Formats: sequence, structure tokens, C-alpha cells
Amino acid sequence: MSVFTVHEPPARASEAFASPERFAFVRDGFSFWAFLITPIWMLWHRLWLVLVIYLALSGLLHTGLWAAGASGGVRGFVTLLLALLVGVEAGSLRRWTLGRRRWRELGVVVGRNRDEAERRFFDAWDAPAMSRSAMPASSQVPPAGGPRSGNDIIGLFPEAGASR
Repeated sequence: MSVFTVHEPPARASEAFASPERFAFVRDGFSFWAFLITPIWMLWHRLWLVLVIYLALSGLLHTGLWAAGASGGVRGFVTLLLALLVGVEAGSLRRWTLGRRRWRELGVVVGRNRDEAERRFFDAWDAPAMSRSAMPASSQVPPAGGPRSGNDIIGLFPEAGASR
């Protein structure tokens, strides 16, 4: 099972709220493509600042290793380690970039793949509650009918006060 974080983009001028079709689901964990073709992966995901930092760091490391007289094997090993680091932190790099672009993190969802994670998120997603959470607390109105039951209760019994 994979863990995904769900991010909502800022609403466009013509929208009151961002369209759910524009939500981003970012998988947590190792990214093989970020490891294998790091700069192309960064370009694909529009991680411009991350790419500039990666190229600067890579250039500084290789220049330093070359000045220190390190062999080609050592320089290749350092390149491999840097690519491994990007592969491990790929999800965090995407989340950091989305945060800088003012995207709001809505939650975390688990699924076998992205499609299942999207289905699970949108099945449980309450758009009006999400919009109320974006309002100041003084203007929030409690939902009609009182608190929801079901998945909101954590414990041994499915409902408050119930026993079997």
C-alpha cells in the first residue's frame, strides 16, 4: 500500500474553490524515475528551484572532488549517492514545491495505487467542510444534524455508548 498526500491548488480568479480535477496526489516513498533520470524528472514535475539547487550542488561537489584529485570512481559514487538521495526524497521535494506555490495540503490517503487513493479520498471528502475549515473560526457554522457518526469515532465500539 502506498501513502499519498493530497494538495489543493489556489483557486483561480473565476473560481470560488479550486476544482477537484486539479488536486495533486503526491506519493510518499522512493521514486525510481527521480533516481534514474533526476534532471528530467524534475523538469517533468516543474520543480524549477529544486533543479537549480540540484545542478548547483552537483556542480560544486564535482568541482570540489576534481580539485581534490578524486578518481572517476569516487566522483561516480558521489553522483550515485546524490541521485539516491533525490529518489528517496522525491515526494518531499514535490510537497515542498507545492507549499511554496501556496497549495494547501488537505490530508493523507492510503491506496494500492493512485487511482485507488483518489477514489478513497473523494469517497470520504466533504467539500463544504473543507471550505468551512478555510474560513475563520468565528464564521464557521456547525454542520446540520450535529456531529457525524461512523468513522469519526475511534475505539472498540462503532458508536458512542454501544456495546456488543
